Amino acid sequence: MNDSSKTFVLVHGAWHGGWCWRRVSDLLERHGHKVFAPTLTGLGERSHLLSKDINLDTHIADIVNLIEWEDLDGVCLVPHSYAGWPTSGAIEKTLERISSIVFLYASLPDDGQKAADFASEFTRKGTLDAIAKGERGCPAPPAAAFHVNDKDRAWVDSKLTAQPVGVMMQPIRLTGARERVAKKTYIRAALFPQPAFDKAYARTKADPSWRTYEAPGGHDVMVDQPEWLVDILLQVA
Repeated sequence: MNDSSKTFVLVHGAWHGGWCWRRVSDLLERHGHKVFAPTLTGLGERSHLLSKDINLDTHIADIVNLIEWEDLDGVCLVPHSYAGWPTSGAIEKTLERISSIVFLYASLPDDGQKAADFASEFTRKGTLDAIAKGERGCPAPPAAAFHVNDKDRAWVDSKLTAQPVGVMMQPIRLTGARERVAKKTYIRAALFPQPAFDKAYARTKADPSWRTYEAPGGHDVMVDQPEWLVDILLQVA
């Protein structure tokens, strides 16, 4: 570690886990930075904890507790996709510890909204069907649906796990802490159109307090374009 080293907290999206950040984490650590890529409760290597009791507050606590227990400060917080929800909630409780945010084609919720109302038709239907059947999670789509590059699709398919249904149904409570973060960046994934994310991109592009970029690949930028992403992170953190 050196005096210019930064602290990154990378938060995965729905169906994923901390595993999806491995290439980005390795590159950042080689540059001398401190990196944390937590897996949210009920997903990835924590999929054995999948429960109907997991809600948005659970995933907010996952992020908040990591920051607090590791005594992190000056954090660059990087949520991907669904993680925009719990990350926005976590900033409410850790604002003084956050120096920058990079929303990687991530949800940009407002107070009182819930994820199910802004999800794709596949996710919304899958969540409601799972709830109706009394199931704990919404099954993952294939990696091809995220436009993951051909070479990595089998690997990503082998790692995806069901998304806890409760996180999609709980309204978020926000007071505007996210907008008070000093340095804010939004990255759009050009090859993965998603109306809610594209709206967030347009909103941040029109706001001079945000910097915006377009990634040249599919939804899983950290898998498809790790070097490109690290270059951006080091510029904006």
